[in-house]
Amino acid sequence: MNGVDFKNIEPLRDMRAVLDLAQLIAQVNGPKRVAVAAAADSHVLEAVNEARADGMIVPILYGNLSDIEKVAQTIGMDLSSIEVVDCPTLEQAAEQAVQAVSSGKADILMKGQLDTSIILRAVLNKDWGLRSGKQLSHVLVFDAPLADYGRLFMMTDGAMNIEPDLKAKIAIVENAVTVAHCIGLERPKVAMLAAVEVVNPDMSTAVDDAIISKMGDRGQIKGAIIDGPLALDNAVSLESAKIKKIESPVAGQADILVVDNIDVGNVFYKTLVYFAKARVAGVIMGASRPFVLTSRADDEATKYNSIALACVLAERMPYV
Repeated sequence: MNGVDFKNIEPLRDMRAVLDLAQLIAQVNGPKRVAVAAAADSHVLEAVNEARADGMIVPILYGNLSDIEKVAQTIGMDLSSIEVVDCPTLEQAAEQAVQAVSSGKADILMKGQLDTSIILRAVLNKDWGLRSGKQLSHVLVFDAPLADYGRLFMMTDGAMNIEPDLKAKIAIVENAVTVAHCIGLERPKVAMLAAVEVVNPDMSTAVDDAIISKMGDRGQIKGAIIDGPLALDNAVSLESAKIKKIESPVAGQADILVVDNIDVGNVFYKTLVYFAKARVAGVIMGASRPFVLTSRADDEATKYNSIALACVLAERMPYV
């Protein structure tokens, strides 16, 4: 680091606080370098351009040069001072962007206009990828201003793991806890979500939730308070938990919401965005460096928020 370390921070309570911290990190220790794979996408370049204008990042764009120039011209983005690496194919764009991060040329990887499967193949390459030995999972960070909870939430995993088994769910929880630590929560409260609050042997979700909860009690999963199964209402609402007479250190106070499969998580995520107007940011955890992965349909604001979150993670992960 060049200046001040960010080993200790106050908990970030809303998305604005995430953006402010990302900008402060850049002001103190310099902007993070972001390698964008297949950058010829208007929302991606708008977000990258805004983050660059705010001094948050230095982008390196990988992809078809002609396509990138056309999109940049459309949105009024000046490429004269930005490194653009011409890559004839999407596979080459993914490979070169990943290698930029693994070699230390860049700090953060960002997915542009290409299929997730293509960039994941590069990330998982045994020779020059971003393998860490951990399970990859997606963590969504969001605030819900319409609900006025006064804190950030995390939800996982609505974008990476389709039907995770117990072992994968444990890794998913651990990855989300790392994100929570990075945004200043020392002991995040993790709710393992199900349709019911009781352990029903006929419901595999509830059984897995109970096992992971007990693992948390015994310290096998560190740095968090875990309970489950919990239904969504009593995970976030103290009143709901009281009505159902649920006594739990997590009920009504959850920071992290863990869903059973990608269908639940994906619908939950899009409900937040399209009905609740939540402000969201998404990253892939479990790689050796932060990896921004958003839906191609996500707007510029979501991609910008995700870049900011990745900047915070890149700075804070060595300390957590």
